[in-house]
Order: sequence, then C-alpha cells, then structure tokens
Amino acid sequence: MSEDIDFSSYVPSEDEDFMNTQQRAYFRAKLTVWRNDILKEARETLDHLAEESSNHPDVADRASSETDRAIELRARDRQRKLIGKIDAALTRIEEGTYGYCEETGEPISLKRLDARPIATLSIEAQERHERREKVYRDE
Repeated sequence: MSEDIDFSSYVPSEDEDFMNTQQRAYFRAKLTVWRNDILKEARETLDHLAEESSNHPDVADRASSETDRAIELRARDRQRKLIGKIDAALTRIEEGTYGYCEETGEPISLKRLDARPIATLSIEAQERHERREKVYRDE
C-alpha cells in the first residue's frame, strides 16, 4: 500500500487510472478518519449522558433535558447506521469493487466519491432510483 501518500495535498484525478493504489489508499484513509470521528463523538455522547443523569427539580428543565437527550440519541442512531455504510465501503475497497456503480458497473465519478465516499450508485443511477422512489411514493 501507499502509506507514504500525503493525504493533505493529494487529490484523486480523472487523469489517473481509476481506483489505482493511491486512490484506494486515499478513500480508505478518508473513510477510516470519518468512522473514527463518529465513534469518538458517540463515546463523548455516552459520557455526557452518564454525567447528566441528574434529577432536575423543575418540570420544564426535566422536559427540556429529556428532549435534548432524545434528539442526541436519534442523531447517534443515524451515525450508527452510517458506520455500517462506511464499513461496507471499506470492504468494497478490499474486494476491489469500490467506486463502481452497483447498478451499472460503471465507475462513479471521483468528485462524487470525494463528496460522498459511501456512494454505491453513479449520479445517473441515483437519480433514476430517486425518480422511481418518488413514483411509488406518489401512488
């Protein structure tokens, strides 16, 4: 692997071979950092919730605290699901299928992957998928 890549200055380019060693290393590092950040935030949330188990004498304070807790837990649940998608993307990198549209098999644009590294569909396939979803939702 190319662990010596300077990820702060490297940007995947359309001029390179698609999903070459550098690109795979770049996306692996990007996904790993993202996953670690989410896990760190989750630990901080657990610590915060454990600390704030204090009993609020005022009913309004208690209700506000419970609302904040519920919002925080919903956000963490969304992030838990995101970790599953990040893990799946890391697995696709190892298998050599990362960066290719699951529907068409064509390469997903590097700009899309850089913006959404867990993408599994090209922009065109994603738009078709969303149009189909809208049609079924409207029925």
